[in-house]
Amino acid sequence: MRKKEEKFRDAIFIIVSEESCPLYSVGDEIKVESYGLSMSNYKSGCLYLARQVASIVASKEGLSRIPRLATQKTRYDCGGCEGLIHFEYKKDRDFTTLQMKLLEEAEEKRRKKHLEKYFGVLRRIPLFAPLEDDALTDLTVLLEFKTIPFGKMVVKKGSPGTNFFIILQGQLEVRADDGSKLVDLGEGEMFGEISLLSSEPFSHSIVSLNTSQLAILSVKNFKIILKKYPVLQMFLFKLLVDRAQTMTLKSGNIASGMTGELSEIAPVDLFQLINAGGKTGTIDISLEQGRGMVFFRDGEIVYARYRKNRNKEAVYALLGMTSGHFSYTRGVPDILNDAPPIGGFMGMMMEGVQNLDENRAGKT
Repeated sequence: MRKKEEKFRDAIFIIVSEESCPLYSVGDEIKVESYGLSMSNYKSGCLYLARQVASIVASKEGLSRIPRLATQKTRYDCGGCEGLIHFEYKKDRDFTTLQMKLLEEAEEKRRKKHLEKYFGVLRRIPLFAPLEDDALTDLTVLLEFKTIPFGKMVVKKGSPGTNFFIILQGQLEVRADDGSKLVDLGEGEMFGEISLLSSEPFSHSIVSLNTSQLAILSVKNFKIILKKYPVLQMFLFKLLVDRAQTMTLKSGNIASGMTGELSEIAPVDLFQLINAGGKTGTIDISLEQGRGMVFFRDGEIVYARYRKNRNKEAVYALLGMTSGHFSYTRGVPDILNDAPPIGGFMGMMMEGVQNLDENRAGKT
């Protein structure tokens, strides 16, 4: 005997509340049409939700109740995973009102306008380079775009992280507690990802230095995009590491495992950070001409080598380097635990810088 075909009623539901749902937001629509269930084209389908909706539009009770739900609202829930949503019947497919059609047309116009105006701008940003055009289109329609006037505080220290920001035009400044500048942020750069990923509040205030245009992604849409496009996770992880190190260096600290480029911080500044912090550790510098190493104990240099140079001569040679890669690790070899400083730190720095100036003057 042939199994009786299950019937499904076309319908549209709307999400009216959500509690920690990883996918959907209030206002999202669930559309059932021709045996298919669809959400927004950029959001993944939830099996819990699909199962619940299917049971509503397929059951005799659901079929009999749906026509009168337009006037008598009934709330359903999705069944739940780690989050929960509630949704209500919105309209039957055949009862689309003029107002609803106008709203849909307005939303479609907004999306087309966003794509025409911002797609090319976002395509030039390194973060989105790995995305195919369809994926970047999904992202573009999720973004909110705002113009920020000069001198406006974009985020305040201690405020919760609710958005991810991308600078499309203009310049912003990250400020320390005393109002001094820590770092500038310009076109193509982004911020807010640390607070979103860690659920920690902003650690610094950020202020616009001129009229700036920002693209803003909400926390929920940010997580959706990361889940859907894992390649962005790797880029953001590297961004987090680089930014954390830059901020640490700018604030006058250095931690074990930190790496960087001498083009971003001069050797003299790097050495002074370790000295000021009274650190015991090793700076390993990779250069085209060879490898240099400087060993600190309690902030004082106890040994240094670079090619054939040792101690002061090695330090002086390394102070003149402007390009190369460095890494810092905690501790020194056991043999250097009791080694005395090779000289007074500040005296060495002053003498090394003076030698550099004299050498440059001699070449000119």
